[in-house]
Amino acid sequence: MNVSVVGFGGIPIQGLSFEEAEKVLLRAFDGGINLFDSARGYTDSEEKIGRALGQHRDKIYLASKAMSRDGRSMMGELETSLKKLDTEMIDLYQLHAVGSEQQLEKVIGPGGAYPALVKAREEGKVRFIGITGHSKDILLKAVATGLFDTVQFPYNPIETEWEDALIPAAAKAGMGTIGMKPVAGGAIHNVSLSIRFTLTRGMTVSIPGMDSVKQVDENVSAGENLDKLTEKELSILAEEKSFWGELFCRRCGYCLPCPSGLNIPFLLLLEVYFTRYGLEDWARSRLATLDTSYDACTECGECLAKCPYHLPIPELLEKAGKIFG
Repeated sequence: MNVSVVGFGGIPIQGLSFEEAEKVLLRAFDGGINLFDSARGYTDSEEKIGRALGQHRDKIYLASKAMSRDGRSMMGELETSLKKLDTEMIDLYQLHAVGSEQQLEKVIGPGGAYPALVKAREEGKVRFIGITGHSKDILLKAVATGLFDTVQFPYNPIETEWEDALIPAAAKAGMGTIGMKPVAGGAIHNVSLSIRFTLTRGMTVSIPGMDSVKQVDENVSAGENLDKLTEKELSILAEEKSFWGELFCRRCGYCLPCPSGLNIPFLLLLEVYFTRYGLEDWARSRLATLDTSYDACTECGECLAKCPYHLPIPELLEKAGKIFG
């Protein structure tokens, strides 16, 4: 596939109406973006992409993914994706969020999701098969199998642990590398520098999530300048990395739904607006509109098991709650 260096991450359009999503998606297409990535778990994202871009199907590449680990379930998810995306074939279908050796062994073993996708490829329902995840060690093992065409992982100036082994291994294997969360879920303020950072260090494509025409234009512009970053630009990103450290929310939403009704990513984002950007009144006004706040956390631990970054979410919520007072 001859994909654009900047692709379209399909998570944020879940929050848009179909009409709003269409405007954003068509702006991306008009700007030269030709890879659109979604997932079965992204509620109506696939359907919005299918509706908006169906007329341009022969000019774009569709990618989606599912978390099913067995073959039967995966085939059911694939059929749903085909229907939602309004297409007879999906260019890239990925095993979504494979995070342990046990999961990897299950998906590639007899009766697993991977053999089912191989059959689907033979039937012309998918062109390529990929894998996604957040664990460097597991994805290295996946690359070593030689089974996959692409590997997708979070890559940005903060999360650079992939550079020493995974990116070179994937390149050696002839695999495409797809970088999700190129601005660390919105944590990095300088979007253009962050995307350029990922694209000048061996990645095939970077897929920032977008939910506005303005974001599309910024991301397209970033992809048009592939000059290596200067020392000054690298120092700007180094300051961002130093500020955040490791314990910050990337707003992937995997922690949801919360049994207590907390919008965990949004609550943690409000703390960022309060402490980093100085928007104290705005953050307080937004907090006041929520039905549940920080003190509703019961420390049940469900979010801990679901967070791919292993964040101490109850502790972070407690800390944020104290900041708001």
